[in-house]
Amino acid sequence: MTGPIKLDLPATREDLATLKAGDSVHLSGPVYTMRDAGHARCLAYVEEHGQLPFDLAGQVLFYAGPTPPAAGRPIGAVGPTTASRMDFATPQLLRTGIIATIGKGKRSQAVIQACKETGSVYFAAVGGVAALLAECVVRSDMVAWDDLGTEALRRLEVRDFPVFVEIDVAGNDLYRSIQDASA
Repeated sequence: MTGPIKLDLPATREDLATLKAGDSVHLSGPVYTMRDAGHARCLAYVEEHGQLPFDLAGQVLFYAGPTPPAAGRPIGAVGPTTASRMDFATPQLLRTGIIATIGKGKRSQAVIQACKETGSVYFAAVGGVAALLAECVVRSDMVAWDDLGTEALRRLEVRDFPVFVEIDVAGNDLYRSIQDASA
């Protein structure tokens, strides 16, 4: 068995096309955190301007709300949020240029279809280990919407951030394949 696939960010759609559902991946580079309220603002911006704000095209969105700095690190803890809460905005955001998302849990059929149409992927991060994941964050910068607190848009620089490919560019879905195999 080989170790995790190392993927430097920002990645290209060609890079993503080599990944398969179930692959273990270590991400290094920029990821942007955004949750429900940030998604609503981002979607409103897209609807008004026809494009993503803040150079988010080609980037990875991590559904997380980092806590304030602690233990000498740029953030205290950062764990994945349930991804299905962002399904209302994800297909449109993928179609306007986001190339990947990170969260936990299953996604809707609309998100699976949008991944297939756009060559995007959904990465799953393990929940319940937010302090451990924070050790992979080497920098954290506020980008926008600081009035949203932990839901503000932040740019994190990560090193060897562990994820699994949950939905690949072909629409293969790790959770559903496991569920089908156990039925």
